[in-house]
Amino acid sequence: MALDHNASGVFPIAVTPFLPDGSLDVKSVDSMTDFYLGAGATGLTILGIMGEAPKLEMSESLAITKQVVQRAGNVPVVVGVSAPGFAAMRQLARGAMELGAAGVMIAPPPALRTDDQITTYFAQAVEAIGDDIPWVLQDYPLTLTVVMTPKVIRTIMQNHASCVMLKHEDWPGLEKISTLRGFQKDGSMKPISILCGNGGLFLDFETERGADGAMTGYAFPDMLVELVDLARQGIRDEAHDLFDAHLPLLRYEQQQGIGLAVRKYVLQKRGAIASDAQRKPGGSLTAAAKAEVEYLLSRLAKRDARARA
Repeated sequence: MALDHNASGVFPIAVTPFLPDGSLDVKSVDSMTDFYLGAGATGLTILGIMGEAPKLEMSESLAITKQVVQRAGNVPVVVGVSAPGFAAMRQLARGAMELGAAGVMIAPPPALRTDDQITTYFAQAVEAIGDDIPWVLQDYPLTLTVVMTPKVIRTIMQNHASCVMLKHEDWPGLEKISTLRGFQKDGSMKPISILCGNGGLFLDFETERGADGAMTGYAFPDMLVELVDLARQGIRDEAHDLFDAHLPLLRYEQQQGIGLAVRKYVLQKRGAIASDAQRKPGGSLTAAAKAEVEYLLSRLAKRDARARA
């Protein structure tokens, strides 16, 4: 099953489970996959930025890909293949597709600054992995420091038939979504799927601007699924009420430096993974931070029973 521009719904960005000693937690890879599928995910995305991908050896990345793809069954799996060099990118991309992945995701390296540098980089990336592999363009300037205008994104999409999805993570970025959908409407850009990341921080309005769903790792993917479904049905107030209930925890999870630690802590509490450990170098929550998360969960539980776990 190959990824295409019709992809929609929620593709959670999966964490990578580790044991306290830093080794891969193979058992939790299965429980994590089951958790996301049980939440109603329409797809899965592994080895992203919040999946600690740079800390993995190539053999580990391929082993995780194989395990998740097999466990997910008919649910499409997107694999992050961003790498400093194209040789490693090609090896992981081709290997992931051979294992049954639906597509790959590529982020620009931080050194890119001009429009020509950006378009040239992605042309070289496609040449390296092969134009037969469907791929997701990750636009995350807040972390990657690479600014891609709507026109640059349109150029990349038009130059490469294999680019079928945008992972939109710009902030502010609502106007960018509207502009891209406008390009589609006037015929100057092909139809693409737009899934939004950034922790889901603006998902309530992104869906209204034309996003097809979410590709992010907030620890309540079941809420994201419900929100996207409500938006599709046009039940606006209920969608925003649900989002507002989760916003304090969502905001807390978005903190630079400890965001992944918060996410893994909540996922552990929800039974998705056995340990909230990160592979070094990695952070952890202080007792004070854990108490704050617990307080946020207790408040959320008054409005959403899923937080009681």
